[in-house]
Amino acid sequence: MTLHFTNATLLDPQAGTETLGSLSVDEGRISAVTPGNLANPKGRIIDCGGKYLAPGIVDLGVKVCEPGERHKESYRSAGLAAAKGGVTTMITRPDTDPAIDSPETLEFVTRRANEASPVHVLPMAALTKGRAGREMTEIGFLMDAGAVAFTDCDHVVTDTKVFQRALTYARSLGALVIAHPQDPGLSRGAAATSGKFASLRGLPAVSPMAERMALDRDMALVEMTGARYHADQITTARALPSLERAKANGLDVTAGVGIHHLTLNALDVANYRTFFKLKPPLRDEDDRLAVVDAVARGVIDIISSMHTPQDEESKRLPFEEAASGAVALETFLPAALRLWHSEMIDLPTLWRAMSLNPARRLGLDTGRLEVGAPADLVLFDPFAPFVLDRATLRSKSRNTPFDGMRLEGKVLSTWVGGTCVYE
Repeated sequence: MTLHFTNATLLDPQAGTETLGSLSVDEGRISAVTPGNLANPKGRIIDCGGKYLAPGIVDLGVKVCEPGERHKESYRSAGLAAAKGGVTTMITRPDTDPAIDSPETLEFVTRRANEASPVHVLPMAALTKGRAGREMTEIGFLMDAGAVAFTDCDHVVTDTKVFQRALTYARSLGALVIAHPQDPGLSRGAAATSGKFASLRGLPAVSPMAERMALDRDMALVEMTGARYHADQITTARALPSLERAKANGLDVTAGVGIHHLTLNALDVANYRTFFKLKPPLRDEDDRLAVVDAVARGVIDIISSMHTPQDEESKRLPFEEAASGAVALETFLPAALRLWHSEMIDLPTLWRAMSLNPARRLGLDTGRLEVGAPADLVLFDPFAPFVLDRATLRSKSRNTPFDGMRLEGKVLSTWVGGTCVYE
């Protein structure tokens, strides 16, 4: 059946426009984009009531805890959370137990995802075996099995020779390598960003220079090898000049940032609230503003949820001992809309970073409102207010820093390949 979304504010990140119009879907793909309303359309008509219709979010860096820790998050619970949050494609991380470092493990999680998740799931694989930083994985075989990128996540490859060889091999295959730019020696044991606040709270801290030092090393190796490189999170002002130089020099480099580092700062830790313990730690307000500006200018290309489920037992601990990470699939969109409501980033730019740019970086054809593109869509009301109650989250783990906060922006429906997966 042909679908017609009428009376919609069409948010097109590729054209950078917000226009009132209609969009038609046939056989899972966009078949027409029309200004104004359609005359006598045939098929199912969905009146959007002037609300925003946008490409579904492509979330680069979601942790699903299969295999090994299914009690924290499964592909089914993550998929339901993603659909509720307007995420139509999850790019999943390999930091599971065991790590996704072999074709057999990759095939297992791909099969589980296809069986259980209502949204698209594309897996990343580990760059080194066991994410131990000593021996690279069989990148070619893993690509054949469906890996879209390679990363050891927060286990930084400290042996420069090993990392250089992995980048060289990835370059020969055209594989994308995703790194976590944090100097592991300086970052070890840190729970906060260094400064007056961390000192007053007595928390072990890390300097923002740890990010710049690691990124400088990585940029030198990318220049040496010519590899395709993506920094998973750039969270400090001091790292931005290195990133800008690399792009100006023509290196195939992109960078991302997690939604929590764009919308929260170091002071939110307050009285040792462990739901605010992240990796890297939340930064000072000056860093947050610099990173928001970098997204607005296109220096930072991608915004992701960095969805990291942790159970109650690992979070209800003293701040230093508590596990890092927060869930964000369902809070991604309303948290991002904070930046729009505060007039820091316009909606087309925001959606370019949340949908179009990650799709382009991974060679996907989604993220666009264009004839022929997949009908992966989200209909949302950016003004709908609500108070977040973490008990209502669909994720198995509910470690969100936004619990009890007033947010604006609700997903009304999510469509994957022209099929409604949330309403």
